Amino acid sequence: MNPPIRSPLDELGLNLTRRRFFERGGHLLGGAALATLAGAAPAWGNASTAPAAGIDTVANAIGPHFAPQAKHVIYLHMVGGPPQQDLFDYKPVMNDWYDKDLPESVRNGQRLTTMTSGQARFPIAPSKFTFAQHGESGMWVSELLPWTAKMVDEMCFIRSMHTEAINHEPAITYMQTGNQITGRPCLGSWTSYGLGSLNKDLPTFVVLVARSSKPAQPQAIGARLWSSGYLPGEYSGVSFRSAGDPILYINNPPGVSDEVRRKTLDGLQALNQRTLEQIGDPETRTRIAQYEMAYRMQASVPELTDLSGETETTLSLYGDQVKTPGSFANSVLMARRMVERGVRFVQLYLNHWDTHADVAGRLPNQCRDIDQACYGLVNDLKARGLLDETLIIWGGEFGRTVYSQGGLSKENYGRDHHPRCFTMWMAGGGAKGGTIYGETDDFSYNIVKDPVHIRDFHATVMHLLGFDHERFTYRYLGLDQRLTGVEHARVVRELLA
Repeated sequence: MNPPIRSPLDELGLNLTRRRFFERGGHLLGGAALATLAGAAPAWGNASTAPAAGIDTVANAIGPHFAPQAKHVIYLHMVGGPPQQDLFDYKPVMNDWYDKDLPESVRNGQRLTTMTSGQARFPIAPSKFTFAQHGESGMWVSELLPWTAKMVDEMCFIRSMHTEAINHEPAITYMQTGNQITGRPCLGSWTSYGLGSLNKDLPTFVVLVARSSKPAQPQAIGARLWSSGYLPGEYSGVSFRSAGDPILYINNPPGVSDEVRRKTLDGLQALNQRTLEQIGDPETRTRIAQYEMAYRMQASVPELTDLSGETETTLSLYGDQVKTPGSFANSVLMARRMVERGVRFVQLYLNHWDTHADVAGRLPNQCRDIDQACYGLVNDLKARGLLDETLIIWGGEFGRTVYSQGGLSKENYGRDHHPRCFTMWMAGGGAKGGTIYGETDDFSYNIVKDPVHIRDFHATVMHLLGFDHERFTYRYLGLDQRLTGVEHARVVRELLA
């Protein structure tokens, strides 16, 4: 007798009998258990994690625990580690220490990278750039950032950030995902998962990689940084290209009409839906959503990237490079247009801040790329009534050393990685403008007041988005995983408006 003919999906089901039993049987057992309870369990799994009553929640989103102060985030990550003592952490005492060795009492046996650990000495390199105080807050800002200096009272400076990571790969991953090991959801994915979409024709979470005007010594930037990790794949970031078509392959190929594309997608959706119903793989649901999003983006992306409707007054806010595709100025204007259209989280990377040498030659170029553009972004959002609901974050993955890497002169020097202290700033979205928080020693080497760990920073950002970081979790591998991990983290309330 010939064996019965089975469909490929039936064959797959038979090959996955044990998995299907526990997967489907688990649901049945769970349903039976729930039937014995007096009330139905909330979507979050227990009442302590449920959103508060009266809080607006977007369809298919978890929803915040309390009313968020920020509805959108624009995160400007300066890849490579900007030197805090050349930009924001003014240390005039170091002028008296020029070319003297870093005291062991300051280093205190702390870890160094292999790039400088073999140096015969660690000569102090004071900043060659002048500083001045600005605004009512009296924030010290380098001469390299004259536009930034004009808006310090809109900004919240954290001069006491610190991390355990000392090399770029784990440090960037740590800053983005709360862990030095790749594979965890990033901040943008958590935000997407929690708050959901405000525009079904654009991704909830978008990634932009800006081009430096004078590139040198780049660090690797890849999809691992905007992965959704163990969250469903639909919460990963969507990367927009800086040149050519922003998204590859979303437009119809030559000879394919919208009608044919629609029929093709409908057929694929039917097949994927059948697979989802029989196997239950959440990634199949992600694939269905991605196909539909790509179809809608055929109309939404060209409109988004067309700057012809921007006035010259607006364009002039961002500086001369704003019309150059892929420049930092152009990218932050795109970020504004995205949040204006409902994108929740825009992650923007700018590389080439890894100044191991030639600070005098490289740092001014990097600052010219960002200075007026950041000023334009803050003021443009403010003029449109969007700043109060859009949190802007600026910073790198660590700071730089006060001692020179390699040769030292009054006019030039290099700086190695320094995780012990660095500066970040926020603006809008519930951050307290005009705030200067944290203090480092005269060497900008150790924190002497109000330290802020990456976990604390993440907890604070989550709070501004309406989430209690300890209750905002996702069950994975039998654990209630969270962005801030299992170690202590606190919301830095001094940073909140």
